Amino acid sequence: MSNKLILIILDGLNYQVARECMGCLMGYVELSRAQLHKLVCELPSLSRPLYETILTGARPLDHGVLSNNMARRSNQSSIFSLARDHGKTTAAAAYFMFSELYNHTPFQPLKDRFQNNPAQLIQNGLFYWLDHYPDSHLFADAEYLRATHDPDFLLIHPMNVDDAGHHYGSLSAEYRMAASSVDVQMAEYLPDWVEAGYQILVTSDHGMNGMCSHGGTLAEEREVPLFLLGETFDDLRSMQLKQLHICGLACEALGIEQHGKLLPISSVH
Repeated sequence: MSNKLILIILDGLNYQVARECMGCLMGYVELSRAQLHKLVCELPSLSRPLYETILTGARPLDHGVLSNNMARRSNQSSIFSLARDHGKTTAAAAYFMFSELYNHTPFQPLKDRFQNNPAQLIQNGLFYWLDHYPDSHLFADAEYLRATHDPDFLLIHPMNVDDAGHHYGSLSAEYRMAASSVDVQMAEYLPDWVEAGYQILVTSDHGMNGMCSHGGTLAEEREVPLFLLGETFDDLRSMQLKQLHICGLACEALGIEQHGKLLPISSVH
């Protein structure tokens, strides 16, 4: 079994819309080739705090990134740092906030869009800064990184679902179409990635409400999907998973031992 992992964070996608609109991923689930778990995101239900939570397994109140405006380097061990420290390679096609969290801050578009430095936590990166940067381009960026650098850990972070939610709300046709569209984008790549032996996690940082926002405690803001594709996740089918488990699950999939991150222990009854 391969110890290579792809983590896809579909920004702003709530669980219900994922379940109803993502036909390709749900097809994998229906044929038992993937699992779908409902997670409740940590608080505040905002992007930068939850990027850090997903990548480190720490709650926002513990890691200290509590708003989207807190531009500073992470002070936690993360999937990126653990992978690099265990001799594995990392890459990301993602929003600029990830560069600020794990490489350096502030982000400077002219200098920081393309990054290739084995000393950094994200060793090979393609970063964007406009929320409407097309998901189709972002997945092409990610595939370029995968094909060119063959990373052990690849993060992919598209933003168009969140962008549609902020413009039209979670009850809109536009929001649902954005979810369907990114599902179609993933459909172009998933078969090859699965065939190549990648373990794949697809999740979201937070959801979206009908008032074009998030940050609070409504179910549509906090309930997010976690799709799991790969043999390494087979034992999780009966588990009650949390957002805090993603970091540990990623480390396990990468074959990183003694990572010290939270793993699920309770079963669903």
